[in-house]
Amino acid sequence: MSAPLRDAAVVTVRRVVLWVPDWPVVAAMTQAGLSADAPAAVLHGRGMLAVSAAARAAGVRRGMRKRLAQRACPELEILPHDEGRDAREFEAVAAAAEQVVAGVEISRPGLLMIPSEGAARFHGSEEALAEALVTQVAEDAGCESAVGIADGLLAAVMAARANALIERGQSHDFLAPLPVGALVHAAMERTQRIEVEDLVSVLTRLGLTALGDFTALPAADVVARFGHVGAWAQRMARGEDVAPPVLRRAEGDIGVEYVFEDPAERVEQLALVAAYVAEQLDTALLAAASRCSRVRIGARTVTGEELVRVWRTDVGSRSGAFSKHMADRVRWQLEGWLSGTAAGPQPAPLTALTLTAEDVVPLGSEQSFLWGGTSGADARAHRALERVQGLLGAEGVLAVAEQGGRTPRDRVHSLAWGQEGEPARRVSHPWPGRIPDPAPATVLPVPLEIHVLDAGGSPVRVDRRLAVSAPPTWVRLQADPRDRVARAAHRHPSSGHVGGDDGPVWAPPLPVEAWAGPWPIVERWWSGEASRRAFLQVALRGEDGQSEVTLLVALQEGRWMLEAVYD
Repeated sequence: MSAPLRDAAVVTVRRVVLWVPDWPVVAAMTQAGLSADAPAAVLHGRGMLAVSAAARAAGVRRGMRKRLAQRACPELEILPHDEGRDAREFEAVAAAAEQVVAGVEISRPGLLMIPSEGAARFHGSEEALAEALVTQVAEDAGCESAVGIADGLLAAVMAARANALIERGQSHDFLAPLPVGALVHAAMERTQRIEVEDLVSVLTRLGLTALGDFTALPAADVVARFGHVGAWAQRMARGEDVAPPVLRRAEGDIGVEYVFEDPAERVEQLALVAAYVAEQLDTALLAAASRCSRVRIGARTVTGEELVRVWRTDVGSRSGAFSKHMADRVRWQLEGWLSGTAAGPQPAPLTALTLTAEDVVPLGSEQSFLWGGTSGADARAHRALERVQGLLGAEGVLAVAEQGGRTPRDRVHSLAWGQEGEPARRVSHPWPGRIPDPAPATVLPVPLEIHVLDAGGSPVRVDRRLAVSAPPTWVRLQADPRDRVARAAHRHPSSGHVGGDDGPVWAPPLPVEAWAGPWPIVERWWSGEASRRAFLQVALRGEDGQSEVTLLVALQEGRWMLEAVYD
């Protein structure tokens, strides 16, 4: 789970939700300069993610393959998917809404919400508030939107999709006949959405197809069977919340700039500059009674090149913590740019440095997790990681996330703790030939050579037709390096051994209990950097005769390499 649900208080908040239908295609069309009545669709992976009204009228549907969509509408404009573009373009919608209300919460691109109490009183009624929001967004942002008002997050979102205002106390009755799949609309992040989709799949297989059927179950039984995500989903389906919305304020960016008197080209110049600009940004945030969750570090070189990197800052409002936290990160980033250790070629000397606060919120209003708030243990863990990172440097503590790829090694995306960046390969893209799930528990930092042998002790080979020369029968692993001294001391000069004194020491062969594969992976076949590999899964019986271990091995250029180990 993303975070445990720690006795989250049940609250019922009257919410206003403004929803822009098919926002990804609206944002893509805006950036491409297409008119609102043009047939267009956003392609993500193999299917259409969002479709414009004109394309929908021509028969194009979400999830449709590109060829079928173009057959239904030959003049269809196919636009690429870009989450960053969706977020940037939605800022115009949020700014338009902020002309009507004092603060909004951007839940995700295409959807924003606010509590209705104060705003409805100011405009005279909820109907007047909804009309003002739709009108202002149409005038300022140039797009159509729908507004829904109801008690609770899920009810308000579904009301917006129906362009309806639900009376107080009626949210539960409004949600009851809706399918359980509607719960997905209340999950605002991709990882949370996946968990809710899994829950919906289980509920559907159990015959609980409507939200009313789900809410009728005893709460204790739901927690026992589905855990914290089930408890959260049941509260959503009843028209309740676990936290009020966190509103942003309509303020300009808070940032500071430092211009070097002479272009900076030595690492020694940076420590004092990093501390100075971090303290200046901290002072500016405190003067505005604000905090931020991310800081964008930008630098300009003598050649006019712009360098940008975003770092997360989860230090809250502890005294002096922000400036110390950011000083290290600014210094690390500048050192990386000047020394050439960062990605890309070494840049020219730097002429200016800027720090810009992002996701600015009022002091003390930091966003909580979907499943509940943070705890003292979370803060202590963050501080411990920050201290370790301060001692070891930026790359001393890494955070690992999943990215797209065909092999387990390719699917690991690691960044310095606190650094944010888009993975090189998107998980949602198709990856034909990917090693099937489940993923291995341990991926070796560096593959180790391994011997995969047939019954006669000869190496197993895989030809171009994916036929193995013989069934894998034995596997020889490299022994623990600590065994090298003992083996050398007892080795008789006349005894044979595999490898020289500096080569690997091989353990006795282990029998193969079962195997699967091979799976071929051919990458960059069109270039001189082509890579051809064949992967096998082999299950071995341990030396004790009881335990069993499963390995993922790869054959490349005639050598078998140990890539990963399964639980």
